[in-house]
Amino acid sequence: MSAVDNITDLSKYMVTLPPSRISILCMTFLSFVAGAVAAYMEPLSSIFDSIVYGGSAGFLIFGLTSIMDGAISQPLINAMKGRHMKMKQSMFISLLTMVLVAMVYVLGSLVSSFTIYSYVIDALILGCALAFGLRIFIIWGTSNIGPLRSIIISAIQPVLILSMVVVIVSLTSITTNIGSFSIIAVALKGLIAGLILMIAIYSFMLVVESPIKRNLGVGGLELLSLFIAQYTEGSRAMETLFEDMGEPIDTLVGLVSFKGENGIKGLFISPCVHPGPVGTIGGGNMPTVLAKNLEPFTMVSHGPSTHDFNPVSSKEICKIKNVVLEALDDMEYTATASPFIRVEHENAKIGAQYFGDNLVLLATFAPHGFDDIDFGVGLALIKAAQGHTGAKNVVLVDCHNSFKGESGRVLPGNPEVFQLLNAVEKLENPGESELKMGCANDTIPELGKKSGIGQSGVKVMVTEVDGQKTAYILMDANNMVIGFRDEILSHVEKLDLDHAEVMTTDTHFVNGLSGGHNPLGTKDRDIIIEKIVECTKNALDDLEPVQVGAKTVKLSSINTLGPTHATELVTTISSIVAVSRVVAPLVFVLALIFVFIWIFYWTF
Repeated sequence: MSAVDNITDLSKYMVTLPPSRISILCMTFLSFVAGAVAAYMEPLSSIFDSIVYGGSAGFLIFGLTSIMDGAISQPLINAMKGRHMKMKQSMFISLLTMVLVAMVYVLGSLVSSFTIYSYVIDALILGCALAFGLRIFIIWGTSNIGPLRSIIISAIQPVLILSMVVVIVSLTSITTNIGSFSIIAVALKGLIAGLILMIAIYSFMLVVESPIKRNLGVGGLELLSLFIAQYTEGSRAMETLFEDMGEPIDTLVGLVSFKGENGIKGLFISPCVHPGPVGTIGGGNMPTVLAKNLEPFTMVSHGPSTHDFNPVSSKEICKIKNVVLEALDDMEYTATASPFIRVEHENAKIGAQYFGDNLVLLATFAPHGFDDIDFGVGLALIKAAQGHTGAKNVVLVDCHNSFKGESGRVLPGNPEVFQLLNAVEKLENPGESELKMGCANDTIPELGKKSGIGQSGVKVMVTEVDGQKTAYILMDANNMVIGFRDEILSHVEKLDLDHAEVMTTDTHFVNGLSGGHNPLGTKDRDIIIEKIVECTKNALDDLEPVQVGAKTVKLSSINTLGPTHATELVTTISSIVAVSRVVAPLVFVLALIFVFIWIFYWTF
């Protein structure tokens, strides 16, 4: 992972919203309870009157008005051409702010039960003002309809609540605990309180928005809205922002091609392009998208790269496909390969296999935790391996199979770099014999994102050289829990295998979830192992003589976030967070003090 993970980690704060009917039922029940509890606090109030009359009043004041607000806000926001809002989202916002108003109302009733003066109506106005401010934040930050329209939509629920109170008190005596009040006083208190909060919110937004707008050309709330649209709807609108920020880079794509009697049987690809940043944005689902765009069985492993090399849009994946197809046009094949070998130095482990005069390297530090190997480090390893072994092409794979998080990145200057280089110096060619290859895959449809598994599931390629069988197991996942690799290997090596390695694609398709990171092995471990073993058996059954060719080709001008813009994006957001920690409490605490004084101490 790289610093861009600080942005994709926003998904840890995302929740799955309940259906509209659940929110409506909650509003109905909670509003009734709030009304009954508040009425019971009135002196000489009976339990019957509190439940029947107080509960009914609570439903009318809080529940009915909030349901109406949810039903009205959703089509209005959609009509304003903002980010599409679903009814369940609108109803949940209404539920959230209704609970806030009801809690303040009940608290006001509790305080009033111990005093001569009734603070109930003032507490209700305060609750509506707080709900108004919270609604502005939520609607402005998620709907992308601008401040003025957000203010209008945000005012619907508070206005409905206060209007319902006026109507009920004017026509009945149900809410006697509210007491008498002046309609003009209520309107003026609510209006001024809302105005104070609007000024505070707008001032805060100016502080937050300016640096993002200046550095990135997009407002912070618009960025948040685009992120939510991607998370909730799979929208690709965020790619437009990344395309404006992106910069072209040159990188490498490693390719191994296996040809059987009927043409190309399988491809093993290691692009030094990072499958991120999140979900389906950019290259987030690159391993599956690229594999589906190539006709043969294709394994897209994780080449050395970090989030700096995230494609700015899914269209950039076509450039990888094109260089693969060009490389296949003049690929040279051989029928021989070496047995699989392993070399180690300290924590670094490298699995290696020669295919003719080409070399495939699988790098890992498992069971020690690590994460993305930087492209510069990978390029140094490739050159070191070529110099030491004389291999024409070296295809390097970052196995990405022992999750440690951002702190586990292997960057230039880290001790792990020299461990890998020293391991490379131990490589030797044990000789070559006839090659057989078998492959199989299982998309594991019964599992999915929640289990940390992407759309490609598991893919297995087995090579056999001079009787030695080796399984290359590739999981479409974003790394795996420390120790899970060894658990998998302990099961598959019970098969007719001499060696095996488990890799992950580092797909970020599984990252649009609560928790930000979603490594394989956090759940459903038994099912995952069962599927891997079954797929490996199928690949063993598929073994047949093949010819093999390999290339490491240059990929030019693929548009990625790049190290400059990725750092700028994170630095800007980090500075805003730091400033907000100081400015937000100052602005909002002062605003709340003014609102409280205005509502509770200003009399007419």
